Amino acid sequence: MTEALREVIDAAYADGTHGTPEARSAVGEALALLDRGEARIAEPRGGDWVVNEWLKRAVLLSFRQRGMETIEVGPFEYHDKVPLKTGYAAAGVRVVPPAVVRHGAGTMVDTWATVGSCAQIGRNVHLAGGVGIGGVLEPPGARPVIVEDDAFVGSRCIVVEGVVVGAGAVLGAATVLTSSTRIIDVSGAEPVEHRGRIPPRSVVIPGTRPKQFPAGTYQVPCALIIGRRSASTDTKVSLNDALRDHDVPV
Repeated sequence: MTEALREVIDAAYADGTHGTPEARSAVGEALALLDRGEARIAEPRGGDWVVNEWLKRAVLLSFRQRGMETIEVGPFEYHDKVPLKTGYAAAGVRVVPPAVVRHGAGTMVDTWATVGSCAQIGRNVHLAGGVGIGGVLEPPGARPVIVEDDAFVGSRCIVVEGVVVGAGAVLGAATVLTSSTRIIDVSGAEPVEHRGRIPPRSVVIPGTRPKQFPAGTYQVPCALIIGRRSASTDTKVSLNDALRDHDVPV
């Protein structure tokens, strides 16, 4: 069934026939698959994350198919093309005011945290208060931000531009990660540099490094890997140990 949906959606995206009943039905089913967690915008394959472009095309087509509608929730009013998510009680999900979750989203986040379109958050992830996760819809092949299973993202962190946060990693408060941010592992005898990806189980804090400019040498932001979460303990204990042992602010 998924292959048939993909063919319809890819054809509608290519030739502009998004208004046909078949295309509308296919887009609706694709978004339902995302909403139920049965399909993902990106998935691990061959040791890397691969974008399912047809699902991103389905999201883009849905904006073309839908008109703006007024949504009233008690005293609040919204004007949007995407309906709000429903069925929290049946799903066993806790949602507190004034949280807003749109149809097709499948992750819960802490107070005032935001998750952009098509960003992918794994299982048992904790996005602490005020976290900002960037999204990307176009081009369809662009990799979204991916936070893998069991990661902890501390308060006021910003993760954008397709950065991958590896499974079980811990980001200390106010860590900023972009595709060009230098991620420097300082836990060993010599620094090791990464870009665009936090290795699994890394404990990360914000840092600075000197950079020479025409006007002089100044400190620019970077991220520092200062250790690893222990693989010998369970997730909760390991997280607490990481924060305590490495004095990571959250």
